[in-house]
Amino acid sequence: MEELNILNLLIILSSAWIGGSVAKKIGYPAILGELLIGILLGPALFGLLETSEMINVLAEVGIILLMVYIGMEINFRDLGKASWAGLLAAVGGFIVPFALGYYTILYFDGTQMAAIFVAIAVGVTSLATKSRILVDLKLLNTRIAYVLMAGALISDTLALVIFAGIISYVDAGSIDSLGLIWVAAKAILFFIFTALAGIYLLPLLGKYLYKANITSRTLHFTLILIIVLGFSELAEVAGLHSILGAFMAGLFIRDGVFQRQISKDINHIFHDVSVGFLAPIFFVSAGFNVTLDVFQTDLWMLVVVTAVAMIGKIVGTAVFYLPSGNGWREGITVGTGMNGRGAVEIIIAGIGLQMGIITSEIFSILVFMAIFTTLSVPVMLTWTTKWLRSRGELITQESRSGYIILGANPLGLFIAKQLKGVQEIVIIDGNRELVAEAKQQGYKTVHGNILKEETMEDAGAIEKGTFIALTGNSEINLLAAQLADDAFFIPNKIVLVSPNENGVDVDLLDKVNATSMFADKTELEPWSNRISTGNFQENKQKIEEEITTREWVKEHQNKNADFLPVIIINPEGQKRPFHYNDDILPGEQVLYISPDF
Repeated sequence: MEELNILNLLIILSSAWIGGSVAKKIGYPAILGELLIGILLGPALFGLLETSEMINVLAEVGIILLMVYIGMEINFRDLGKASWAGLLAAVGGFIVPFALGYYTILYFDGTQMAAIFVAIAVGVTSLATKSRILVDLKLLNTRIAYVLMAGALISDTLALVIFAGIISYVDAGSIDSLGLIWVAAKAILFFIFTALAGIYLLPLLGKYLYKANITSRTLHFTLILIIVLGFSELAEVAGLHSILGAFMAGLFIRDGVFQRQISKDINHIFHDVSVGFLAPIFFVSAGFNVTLDVFQTDLWMLVVVTAVAMIGKIVGTAVFYLPSGNGWREGITVGTGMNGRGAVEIIIAGIGLQMGIITSEIFSILVFMAIFTTLSVPVMLTWTTKWLRSRGELITQESRSGYIILGANPLGLFIAKQLKGVQEIVIIDGNRELVAEAKQQGYKTVHGNILKEETMEDAGAIEKGTFIALTGNSEINLLAAQLADDAFFIPNKIVLVSPNENGVDVDLLDKVNATSMFADKTELEPWSNRISTGNFQENKQKIEEEITTREWVKEHQNKNADFLPVIIINPEGQKRPFHYNDDILPGEQVLYISPDF
């Protein structure tokens, strides 16, 4: 048996980390840097790295665990957020490039199987690519974000289903009609069995572990690995590929099967083991199979496949999006966001190469197509979203609504009063008198320790969209935001940071995906006193040019004004808290308070 070359593995992991870090630094997914490192240091260029039997084994384990993680990230309830018209656009973004990719390869005299593999590759889209870009462009609360997320889920799922059919067919070889029926039946039985096991058996396991008070994270991880390997083996028995079993296992190891915090911890473990260790080995070694000869021998095919992938994705999405009534400009914007490819495409292409269905030339074309299309996404999506924003057509659409405000002090109640309207507001405090006063003012209240999950559960945290921590203790605010993030996945976390507590800085806020309330360090007590005594006045300023909240604060600080920005009001009258990570658009107003001298 071949021994593991530790030095080779060390170099592969080190170079993968460097390549991935550089890619993320400039705003691209790590997979892009890992592929490029594999091409650069592999046989295609310098020949410093090489594959081996053990590297291939680790790479295969890596893609199995990565498919588990991808499955765990998919929540089918999210598909409904995009609306039916949005889902049609997502389907169009798969079907049109799929068809164009298929006929392109046939035009270049490729085999039918190779054409289907290429079609799948140009049809998928990258969830990881878009997730990072949506955060950077501050688009997570827009309708576009939900359509893009739905597009990734649908395209990846469709790709894997079609891939399952191809694998079954190839595995069976030349078959008659009866054999074809048997192949299809095995695949259908696999999906039925795994779905039933995921819906009924896994929750029973979770309930048993909960009742037995078994909270060992290690035991849960081991059990999930057994489930994953069991599903993967079932896929192989059914004539499918193991990644289909891993993907199905990931889909059903979701929130609700195991305890919430354990599910979150296990998700992190799979992320770290796959994305941080084994998957980079796969993507770097995938780069070893790339040949640069395609730029001489098959350049025209590379150009056409890349063009078909980009045009098909954008046009297909836009055309299918038209019946939604949301406008062709939004359809084009969604199409540009769906244009990047990623992990699923490379995994499927790698398996196709391994099985001899596609050649190394076609594999190389697919890799370069993924690189080129992914590079285009930030530029094109930035341009198109700015285009929509300038026309007032960038529509917000919250996935989870409602506020939890920690702190029933006068400032907390003042902010609650400003935000009161369509969305539910729940106020939490450990002081019974303050809670009683807030309840008397008509707010839903919870008395309890904010650092206990039961308190957040009583406040309905799992359904809320924004958590605002407004106590005078920055450390408590930060810990509460961390609980909101870890246990309840609340997307927006806004924390009051006191100027007297230097230990709470931007880095700590970033770790829990939180931002600072009022876009600056603020002392709670003086403003609470002014509000409680009525010694303040409300002011509004209409914004003429786009400006960040932090720049707005700096401009007013230069005027030596004593002020506190509280709320941003858009032209439709919708309100949102004034915090660090936001932009104020033309036509919006800032509501701020100042002392009443």
